[in-house]
Amino acid sequence: MKLDRNTTVGLFVLGSLVLGGTAMVLFGNFRLFGRKVQAAVVFRDAINGLTVGAPVTFRGVPIGSVEGIGIKYDPATNAAYIPVTVQLEASRATITPIGPSGGTFDVAELVKRGLRAQLQMQSYVTGQAQIDLDFDQRAPLVLHQGVTTLPEIPTRPSAFQRTREQLSDLPLRDLATNANEALQSLRALAETLQTDLPPLLASVRSTSDKSGVAVTAAADAVRDLQGQLKTTLDAISAVAVTGDQQLKQRGAELRVLLIGATQAITQARDVLTEAKGMASARGSTRQNIDTTLRDLSAAAASLRGFAADVEQNPQLLLTGRGRGK
Repeated sequence: MKLDRNTTVGLFVLGSLVLGGTAMVLFGNFRLFGRKVQAAVVFRDAINGLTVGAPVTFRGVPIGSVEGIGIKYDPATNAAYIPVTVQLEASRATITPIGPSGGTFDVAELVKRGLRAQLQMQSYVTGQAQIDLDFDQRAPLVLHQGVTTLPEIPTRPSAFQRTREQLSDLPLRDLATNANEALQSLRALAETLQTDLPPLLASVRSTSDKSGVAVTAAADAVRDLQGQLKTTLDAISAVAVTGDQQLKQRGAELRVLLIGATQAITQARDVLTEAKGMASARGSTRQNIDTTLRDLSAAAASLRGFAADVEQNPQLLLTGRGRGK
């Protein structure tokens, strides 16, 4: 049977659609009849930037989207909750364990194993947000009974929320009070310095000027004293030289004098010795002569010793003998 032209074109278009749909199902990761899983994420804080259709990711991998956002109010506690319904594609959100056991986990099982949801900023330019899923055993398992009938994925605080909590724990009022007191102390110190510093600087400048004058005068006095000391030392040197020359001359003369005195004492002793021989052994004259001879001998010995010392050191005539000598 021969088909007309319109029928041929229609069959060709229908075959193209069938082939295209088959290719999309087999090669395009598209499941027309794939099962979708719904879950709920309940927030108690603001979810700025999160809208219907926002992506839901697992460590950055898209696995679903936000399907709905609601508000629940508890009049008994005056608490408000924001349940966010997310739709996870079963073909992309299915997680299988590693090992031979196989099988899949549902949402409740994943939550027991630490699956948590976190509000993240999708774009800082547009302000849009998204929900990211990850495993975090440290995050507490907090569920909200009666807020939603869907399987609930607990939340964990975002980096911004943790920062805000840390800031809220800080004693900001005390810090502000201490900072205000510190500023007032600095202001008072600045006013005090502004009042007292100029006179102090003037006093320091005056003291510095006076110190400079004193140093100059002292330097001049030291120079004059150096000149006077040089003159005095020159005079002392000249006197010492002259005294040394005179001592040498007087020493020679004194030596001659001492030799003469020694000779005279010797002659006197000889005379007394002869007189001793002529005197009576028991007479008083004999005793006086003996005493005189002993004195003359001692005097002669002293003169000989003094002459020897003067000959070795003529300065003894000026300084004398030291103690103990």
